Order: sequence, then C-alpha cells, then structure tokens
Amino acid sequence: MTFSQEPIQERIVPTDLRNEMSRSYLEYAMSVIVGRALPDARDGLKPVHRRILYAMHELGLMHDRPFRKCARVVGEVLGKYHPHGDTAVYDALVRMAQDFSMRHPLINGHGNFGSIDNDPPAAMRYTECRLQALTNNALLQDIESDTVDFTDNFDGSQQEPLVLPARVPQLLLNGSSGIAVGMATNIPPHNLGELLDGVVALIRNPDISNSELMQYIPGPDFPTGGQILGTSGIREAYTTGRGSITMRGVATIETIEHRGRPDRDAIIVTELPYQTNKAALIEKIAELVNERRLEGIADIRDESDRDGMRIVIELRRDAYPRVVLNNLYKQTPLQANFGVNMLALVNGEPQTIGLKQALQVFLDFRVETITRRTRYELRKAEERDHVLQGYLIALRNLDAIIDLIRHAADAPTARQELIETYGLSDVQADAILQMQLRRLTALEAEKIQQEHEDLQLKIADLRDILAKRERILQIIETEAAALKSSYANPRRTAIERADGELVDTDLIANEQAIILVTEQGYIKRMPVSTFEAQSRATRGKAATRMKEDDGIEHFLTCCDHDNVLFFSDRGVAYCLKAYQIPTGSRTARGTPIVQMLPISHEEKITSVVSVTEFADEEYLVMLTQKGFIKKTQLSAFSNIRANGLIAISLEEGDQLRWVRLARVEDSIIIGSRLGMAIHFRATDEQLRPLGRPTRGVKAMALKKNDELISMDILPSQVVASIAEGDEADADSESEELEAECNTQGPWALVITMGGLGKRVPITQFRLQNRAGMGLRSIKFRKANDRLASLRIVNEDDEIILVTSRGIIIRQAVKAISCQSRAATGVRVQRLDDDDAIVAVALVPPTTEGAEGAEGAEVEE
Repeated sequence: MTFSQEPIQERIVPTDLRNEMSRSYLEYAMSVIVGRALPDARDGLKPVHRRILYAMHELGLMHDRPFRKCARVVGEVLGKYHPHGDTAVYDALVRMAQDFSMRHPLINGHGNFGSIDNDPPAAMRYTECRLQALTNNALLQDIESDTVDFTDNFDGSQQEPLVLPARVPQLLLNGSSGIAVGMATNIPPHNLGELLDGVVALIRNPDISNSELMQYIPGPDFPTGGQILGTSGIREAYTTGRGSITMRGVATIETIEHRGRPDRDAIIVTELPYQTNKAALIEKIAELVNERRLEGIADIRDESDRDGMRIVIELRRDAYPRVVLNNLYKQTPLQANFGVNMLALVNGEPQTIGLKQALQVFLDFRVETITRRTRYELRKAEERDHVLQGYLIALRNLDAIIDLIRHAADAPTARQELIETYGLSDVQADAILQMQLRRLTALEAEKIQQEHEDLQLKIADLRDILAKRERILQIIETEAAALKSSYANPRRTAIERADGELVDTDLIANEQAIILVTEQGYIKRMPVSTFEAQSRATRGKAATRMKEDDGIEHFLTCCDHDNVLFFSDRGVAYCLKAYQIPTGSRTARGTPIVQMLPISHEEKITSVVSVTEFADEEYLVMLTQKGFIKKTQLSAFSNIRANGLIAISLEEGDQLRWVRLARVEDSIIIGSRLGMAIHFRATDEQLRPLGRPTRGVKAMALKKNDELISMDILPSQVVASIAEGDEADADSESEELEAECNTQGPWALVITMGGLGKRVPITQFRLQNRAGMGLRSIKFRKANDRLASLRIVNEDDEIILVTSRGIIIRQAVKAISCQSRAATGVRVQRLDDDDAIVAVALVPPTTEGAEGAEGAEVEE
C-alpha cells in the first residue's frame, strides 16, 4: 500500500522567530491575566473561586444542608469546569473557608482547614464543606433567573457562568491577591456594613467624592483585627488605586504575678496584622533576642486557645516596656505594611481602580442583573398568564369544548379545531388538552381567575420597574439593607492617627457654630457670629428658609472640632464631626440629613449633643417620652459605627427624646408641659449607671394630659448649696428672692410657648427623690399657654430662641427678669398669632482659645 504525501517543503510555513515568540507569549500572558490571576470587578472572584462556588451550588451544598467531602467538590470542579491540578482547586477552597484569611468566609469548613500559624490543612479526603448563608444569598441568588451570561466549559459538555450575580461588592469585601504576567493585584478586605452604606451613599449621590465615601468606608477591615496607622495611605489607595497601609498588632502592657518571686511587666499581644504568621513572629522575636538585637525580653510564650490569641512577652525587671514594644514594632512583623494595588478586570481588561470606581462598577452590574431578572420574571409571568387566559376561555365555553374534544378523531385534530374555533394559540390549546378534570370545579375556576388577576398586577409592576431606573435603585437599597441587617458585624480593625499625621481638624479653625435641624430633616451649620445679640422682646430674624409645613426641630451650639452625637427616636446614636456638616447661609434650606446619616425615612432625630472628649467620668443621661431615664458612661459611645450604635432599649410605643451630658456629682432638672419641674441628684443612689441596651427607670410622676418637655443638668458646684427637704414658706421665699437674683446664677430659665419667660433662682427648686411629681415652675398668664423650655443658665450666657416658623432671636440672659417660681414672667419675644417658641439654645460666653461649648437642643 502506498500513501501519497505532499512534499515536506510545502507543509513548512516560514515565520519570524521574534514575531512568533511575541504573539505566543502575549496569548499566554492574557490567558493567565484573564483566566487565572485577576478577579473580575463585578463579583470580585477569580475563575477558580467562581467555579468552586458554582459547582457547590449545583451539588446542592447549601448552608442548611449536610456537609460533603471536599474531595467530592474538588472532583466536580476538575471534571466539569477547571482542568488544572487538584492542589490548586483545594488550596482555593481552603482559603475561602479560613476566617483569618477572609473577612466573611464564603465556605463553611468542617475539619482542619489550617491555622494562623501556617499549619497545613488536612487532606481533602478528610475535610468537609458546604456554602455559607452569605454566599447563597449574596453571590448565587437568582443565578437561575437569567441574570448573568453562561458559556461552554473546556470541552463543551457543560455551561458555566461568566460571572456570579453578586449582591455585595465582593471585590472589596474579602479582597484579593494574585500575581499575573507583568502585573499583580493586592486588594484588602473591608467591612460588609460599611461597604453597603457606601453603595447606598453612591446611589443617593452619584457625584460623591472618594473623601465623602470615606465617611462611610473609613478603611480596610482585616479579619485578624489589629490597627491601621494613619489615613494618608488609605486615602491614596482609594483615590489612585495604589498605596501603602501600615498595619500594627494590638499589644498591651500588664503585670504578671509570680509565686515566690517579684512580679514582672509583660507585653500581651492579642491581635496580629493581616497575613502575619503567629509562629513565625514568635520565632523571629526569639531569634532577635538570641542575637542580642532585641533587649529586655526574659521569656516569650504562646498562650493562645479557643477563646482567642494571647502571646505573652515577659520582660526583665530593668526593662522599659514601652521601649521594648517600640522595638518590636520596628524590628518584627508585629508592624507591617500592606501594599494596596487595586487591579481588577473591568469589561475584560485589567484596570487599576479607586474606591468609587470599584463601587460604581459593582452598582452598574447590579442594575444590569436586576434588569435581567425583572425581564425574566416578566417573561415567565406573561407566559403563565397566557396559559391562564386560555383556561378562562375554556371555562367560559366548557360544554362546547368538551363536546369538541369528545368528537375529535385524535389529539392533533382536537388541537387544530380549538385553535380555529376559539382563536387560541398553540400553547393555550395544548394546555387545555392537558387540563385535568379536577380543574373544572367551581373552586378551581375561581383560583384560576384569582391567579390571572394577581399576575396582571405583577406584570404591571415588573413593567414599571423596567421603565424606571429609580425603582431599580430602590430595590438595590432594599436588598442592601436586608443583607446588612442579616450579615454585617462590627469593625475589627481600628484606624489610629499616625504620629505627626495631619488630620482634618488640624486644617480647620475651631470656631463656635450653630447646627440647625428642621422637622423635615434638613441640617446645616452656621457661625454663631451670624446672629448678633438683640434686645429683649424684639421679633428677631429668620434662621433658615423653610417650607410652610416645616419648622425648627433641633438647635445646637458647639465648636467645629467637636463630635456631634445624633440620637433617634428608636434609641440609636450616630456621630459626625461638626465640621463635616455643610455650612449654609441664613437663607439656605440646608442638606437632607439622610445624606449625612444612615437613617431610614421613618426614623427621626430627637436629640443632638456635642462632645469635645469621650471622658470616662462623664455620662449621657437619656430621657424617653414615657418618662424612663438612665445614665450611661460617655466612653461607651467613643466608637460609633457608620451605621449607628444602640443607645437605649425602648418599650413598645416609647421614644428617646432628650440626651444630656452630666457627671455623677451633678443634678438633673426635668420640666413638664403643664409647668411642673422635678430636681434630683445624678448620683448612683438615685440613678445607677446602666449599659447601652437597657431601658432605665421612672423619672417623674405626671398629671393627666401632662407630658415631659425638657431636661437639663445642674453642675455639681451648685448642687451642694441646695437644701433637701420641705418646701420653704412664701414669706421666707420672697425675702430671699431679691438677694438670690443679685447673684451670678445659676438660674432656671423658664420660657413658655407664648413668648413669656423669667429667671428663677435654682435654690427655689429643692432636691427631691426621683419619680415624684415635682414643684410648679411658673404661673401661666393665659390658660392655653404651655411650657416650651426649662434650661439652666448663668449670668454671662446668651440664649437663642427659635420659633416654629424659623424666626431666631439672640439675647443676653441677664436681660430677662429674675422672678419667683409663682410669677408669670415677662415678654422675651414678640410672636405672631400663629407662631410659638419651640426651641431655646444656650450660647456660652466666648473666651479666647476656647476649645468647645456645651450643646443645646430643641425642647418641643
């Protein structure tokens, strides 16, 4: 047998070696970049991770199903989607299950999955796994609803998703690291709640800057905790996509007791920088000690257990603990740098992206997935409704159709006659022929009609969603809120100010300011100098431009460097720096507070307090509408998360209304709408300290139709001069009144809604026990007048009166007459017939170099 072969010269293609190597290497490089090493900016996953999660989803390994062997999962991934080594797949699976590698692990591992000491995981035949609930609900949800594109696998036998329909910005949530050809990525993990807050902020303000986004996402949040030093590296990384973040472990200095020998100081390490090997760190410290490059350490041991990490570095008796700790930071991995390189695939191309662009890519992708899901649901609903319309036609002509089918020669004939006689489609005719006899009952017919009507409403709603981008964005917000409430947890990594670093407050003058919030939720900041002092009983001038149905709700004086705490009626505390609140002129309406704080439309800010420092000896005294009062240490609110912090536990129907700063030596005075006032000490005997999620105790007994309207704090210097006991008689009271009015205060400033006011010596309000009815603070001149505010003031103070129509007047306290509790007061502000005083804010005297000012708020 002979074979004809073409000449070998004709089968050789001459080519230039330089061009061939260049082309082949570029193809290989792009294959590594796109197919292995870099994550997609939409779902934040590399192909191997995406294939593992999708294979587990196909196997039904949900969070509420039993665990399966990892070898089973690895085999599924290798055989169907990822034709590479089993080690690569298993290593990727293991990392997604490690809580010290992922901020929110995507896989729930059962067995030995390694440790922070770099111990290897057990073999895949021993370990088991399943998906986490977050993975099911935030990455794989709706994947069957045509939300993403699918493509053939390596041999064309299966379909795999090009991207997962992620509901969270997974690229930033768990970060990513990888080395491609000629490029690399290294993205740090972040806090889920903060990321979702950032997405919502981007939805509400598409022009938001990276600096403004950092109010919601202050920096990375590593799974191992630790500290981040400074914000300059974070800001650079978020702006340019590249930067260096300094990480530091958490260490404290303690005294270790020893039996029979003197106590020694020790450095206790409880948290390590991200990706730091604990065993290697201990080995490095021991090596430096042996080489005498690190002095002052007597012993080092690892006391970590299931309750947490604890590395004990025992010091010599002559060592200076702070010096040793600084040397540990300098010479060991206890302080390390994280080189941020936010490189990801955007539209299939590697791009270096910043914080806003990363969130924008995710948001655009989310809009696309919801649009596709809605189209899929609309198509399914229309197809089902089409069948139901055929059923309804059949039910209206039931006897005739039964007779038609009965006399038809065969099914195709019956089908054709149905189409021709009743104008049905092929699908409707087939559905009628397949209809079961039980569907012909009256009850089943009613169900078909009801399902048709429900589908009509659903179809209209789905079409409305597709027609309005605003509804799609609202759906994203709703889904983000649900995920946040279910899966978000507090930040683990603290962001500390670096030595010598300039922060925003270093660049902003610390001037006195007025912060004003309206009833419809607008907020703005104005310099106190905007309102010059005026004489008593004048009309004042408008503080802000408002709609007719709007009014002043809260009013605060503070300094620009102060922390401003906002308390909502639901008992949640939020925090902003005063200078972060946008400034506005008197005629400006302000900024919607929902753009500044993550509050819902149903939530309302009821109290505002300014804090210069979160001192341990100070307390926040809180009073609810139903009269429950409690005090909580101020330091408990020093680290308020971006999404707020629970301040008080409320019973059904109650609201948090007033919050004030106080010390344990101070006293509390509370006023009611009918002019009653109770005065009691803030000591632990009268008001013991309670934690944040507690309700408190009863503050005051109220008459029928009365309600609480104000609370203020009396400083400790004055409390000692006030007697406890029975009320003085009227004669002695009048004899002492003139002398008391000539003092420099303090006084109780009593202001009515009708514009009358007076100063009452505080000594006329004797100290009582909590939960009493109190004493009368004013006699109303008009029967329909009511108390607007009861505040503690001094001689040099000034007050700002605010009316419901936004009129403001500023005047000196000493211009208001001093009278007894039984007096009716004098005119402090002239009001129109339809106006009333709703707020009284205190402006302390301005002093040179003053660092802060006490806060004040509206008393409704």
